[in-house]
Amino acid sequence: MVHREAEVVGGLTAAEVRERVARGDVNRVDTGTSRSLGEIVRSNTLTRVNAIYLVLFLVVLSTGHLLDGLFGLLIVVNSAAGMVQEVRAKRTLDRLALLNRSAVTVQRAEGVVELDPAELVVDDLVRLAAGDQVPVDGELVGTSGLEVDESLLTGESEPVLPAPGDRLLSGSVVVAGAGLLRASRVGADAYAARLSREASAFKKPSSDLRAGIDRILRYVTWALVPVAALTVVNQLWINDQAPSDALRGMVAAVVPMVPEGLVLMTSVAMAVGVVRLGRRQCLVQDLPAMESLARVDVVCFDKTGTLTEDGMRARTVEVLDPALTADEVATALATLGAAEERPNASLRAVVEHVGDRPPAATTGVVPFSSARRWAGVRTADGRVWALGAPDVLLPGHPALDRVAAESAQGRRVLALAVLDGALDPAMLPAGRSAAALVVLDQRIRPEAAGTLAYFARQQVAVKVVSGDAPNAVAAVAGQVGLPAGAVLDARDLPEEPEALADAAESAVVLGRVAPEQKRGLVRALTARGHTVAMTGDGVNDVLALKDADVGVAMGNGSPAARAVARIVLLDSDFATLPHVVAEGRRVIANIERVATLFLSKTVYSILLALVVAVSAVPFPLLPRHVTLIAWFTIGIPATVLGLAPNQEAARPGFVRRVLTAAVPGGVAVAAAAYGAYVVARAVIGDGQGTHVLTATAAFLALVLTAFDVLVEVARPLRPWKVGLVAAMVLGMALAVGTPLGQRLFVLDPTDARVWAVAVPAAVVGVLLRRATAVVLRRVGRRPHGNT
Repeated sequence: MVHREAEVVGGLTAAEVRERVARGDVNRVDTGTSRSLGEIVRSNTLTRVNAIYLVLFLVVLSTGHLLDGLFGLLIVVNSAAGMVQEVRAKRTLDRLALLNRSAVTVQRAEGVVELDPAELVVDDLVRLAAGDQVPVDGELVGTSGLEVDESLLTGESEPVLPAPGDRLLSGSVVVAGAGLLRASRVGADAYAARLSREASAFKKPSSDLRAGIDRILRYVTWALVPVAALTVVNQLWINDQAPSDALRGMVAAVVPMVPEGLVLMTSVAMAVGVVRLGRRQCLVQDLPAMESLARVDVVCFDKTGTLTEDGMRARTVEVLDPALTADEVATALATLGAAEERPNASLRAVVEHVGDRPPAATTGVVPFSSARRWAGVRTADGRVWALGAPDVLLPGHPALDRVAAESAQGRRVLALAVLDGALDPAMLPAGRSAAALVVLDQRIRPEAAGTLAYFARQQVAVKVVSGDAPNAVAAVAGQVGLPAGAVLDARDLPEEPEALADAAESAVVLGRVAPEQKRGLVRALTARGHTVAMTGDGVNDVLALKDADVGVAMGNGSPAARAVARIVLLDSDFATLPHVVAEGRRVIANIERVATLFLSKTVYSILLALVVAVSAVPFPLLPRHVTLIAWFTIGIPATVLGLAPNQEAARPGFVRRVLTAAVPGGVAVAAAAYGAYVVARAVIGDGQGTHVLTATAAFLALVLTAFDVLVEVARPLRPWKVGLVAAMVLGMALAVGTPLGQRLFVLDPTDARVWAVAVPAAVVGVLLRRATAVVLRRVGRRPHGNT
């Protein structure tokens, strides 16, 4: 019962609520769970890549050769694809964020009602219980053993014990007891329930991956202007071409330098990942979490709610004090259960076991706290009862041997004790006697074993971090096939950071872990360079969830845990976790794969433009040639490969690794195309009448070598990948081998001399790619910093 509740029992009437809504004193903030449609359109159209392509497209239009402006379609395709995928992700996030929103309990004149937080108004009376996140700023008008964790606001981990009249800020977390709060600041005026609102926002990722891509794009932009100028000078003055031809050559040289699909595929892959996880009832609360997921190499989780189902059942109640009857013990248990505003799984099992037995009248209550590990009541007859961890309530008692035996079987044991002294939440009296032991059975999740087996295959270390007895946790872990390893009691953990990190790395099961220790273990592991995912569902997990690289909350957990987590499993299905990790790996690994394709094109375009300009020969290709090459050797394959299955773990060093993979292909393609062009000019002739033949030789050599790069990027080859490459080769053959294609793309592969030049040049290019890759791999074995 909340003290002083009688003074405010009425609450607001419907008319008073309408009056406050009319004047805007309502808890609504004009921020959505995702970007608006206008923002999505602007962010996908007003891009650096689109701006470059638009300028080049206008240049081509000025020459009158419309077919050479086919690359302009990429502006539409890039923008449309990005917008479609982000709108899909927006709708998924909006729907899931709505499901994830926690209702608040409000006392109004018509009675107690549950409302969406956005429906709260000034002067509403909000009922608070353990696990709630305070939704608005306000003044406490009643408390019952209330303890509030303000660490998410102040950084202080110690709970505070506010009294009636004290102010609470939104974002605080109730860790024990109950309270009644009169709302004073709501909506934009409140300190903020920002954690839950901002966590659900669709954000453009700020990550190492995005930073690497932006860095690459800056380098390319810097190279565009000098290369374009050098090409125009070469075409216009050195080779004395007409202005329209010079401009077309410049555009053909510059267009392929822009990795136009790289940014698009990054956004699409992440957005598709969000949608895929959404179908599994998994809410990704910020997109950079997708990258962090891919890097996870340690998963920490509590036993309850992950290995075991949330519900429990009482197996036996064993009376230890001969002076007590079974009825007295049952009444005490019923009283303790009724005194808790929001009982946890263990207490719910106890209440279910004693049935409808009426509780005794109470004159004092100490609610359960994970820090205290016990709850207590004082009944009207003056007796003080406490229920909690046996080692806390009954230290040194012979019954602890029985507790250890039950715990070794994976069962949970609670002790009921009679206290001889005052009921003080800060301290147990020295005088206390054992009353009974309550043995609880935990239900093993059927999917737990398969989940742990997945992590073992993926070389992800698994650690069970629980507040229960170490032997009990180890017994449950053994039942689901967790590999044997060190079992530690967290009470014996060292405080020295290096020693704590050693213990955290070596342990598989850690029991008796306090909330602050969970955070310390996460910090120790991350300090050793691990990427840590932490799962949890209770208030005691909030600190660790916040500090982990990826916090994963269960949907049926406390609102506070869901608010700070980056991933929320809305259906609380632990078996979803492997899919979450796998999706993160798929997204990041595929982005790296397609980045290699796009950047190999950038490399060979820059090299080809430079070597052509330096050697003072006309640029061999037309813009339409470049568009055709981009379709079949880069664009379409990258789209398919970017969404394919991929289990490779993400690694640091994105820029260096991608460039190391892209440079050999880029060098090989540029060498093959330029070599074929130079040889063809010598063999076939360099006049105006033979330009189509020499350009075709360069085109074919480039295409053949580019397909070799595609095959390398697609490894390891699977039947569907072979089919993809074959389809691209067939598409290119139809474009080049048909009379219509030859007229549209100004190519002539019918002359045998063209093939006689192009094929050997491509073979040299393929061999050069392999030799360059070997050299770079050897250089790559030297120590490098992460980029």
